[in-house]
Amino acid sequence: MSSLLPFLLHGLREYGYPVLWLTIFIAAVGLPLPASLILLAAGAFAAHGVVNIALLTGITITAASCGDNVGYFIGRRWGSKTLHWLGQPRRLQLIPTRTITRSHLYFKCKGGWAIFFSRFLFSALGGVMNLLAGAERYPYRHFLLYDVTGETLGAVIPLSLGYAFAACLKEGGNLLGIFSVFALMLFLAILLIWRIVRKLRRPKEALAAGATVNTQKLTEDSMLPASTPMRNN
Repeated sequence: MSSLLPFLLHGLREYGYPVLWLTIFIAAVGLPLPASLILLAAGAFAAHGVVNIALLTGITITAASCGDNVGYFIGRRWGSKTLHWLGQPRRLQLIPTRTITRSHLYFKCKGGWAIFFSRFLFSALGGVMNLLAGAERYPYRHFLLYDVTGETLGAVIPLSLGYAFAACLKEGGNLLGIFSVFALMLFLAILLIWRIVRKLRRPKEALAAGATVNTQKLTEDSMLPASTPMRNN
């Protein structure tokens, strides 16, 4: 699929927004297209005034969300059959079996957060995650919330990086310095997301622990009369 990159970049430069929308849409459905590299290039084109960065962001988010929704509803209708077909060994395998297995385990462990992080951190799992969410009958409104928020980050990060690098080269600035700043910003964003996830998990763990304690207490209370010796008359 890397051989498609020059062709896609040429189409992006010649035809602009329609090529970008179609590329991101197809990649979101599940085909392994180099979407991140396309977005980096699109950000660089925006820095040179070829396209508009704000319009690029909106187009990317809508295209990715539409592709994710197609994958979700395919999974909801033919989920198990589609995943089984994708997992079969064949000469041209669009999605590796290992990716399907990893996605399934990750979705089982994280649920909605797996959908969110697969939009920008683990983008290789995104297409399979959509199928799994549909096949598992994950609530659509929750899927849409995690999907759109994740795809927003998935659009903003590469477009901003491409725009900043191109602007830096255009102005003759320090590329290494710009890269260091963005690497730090990305690290802080990941750290913030990780802390939010931990805080969200703590109430659930506390609730589960409280439920366990209450269950044990009810069990002990129900067993108490049977274990109490009878009084002599």
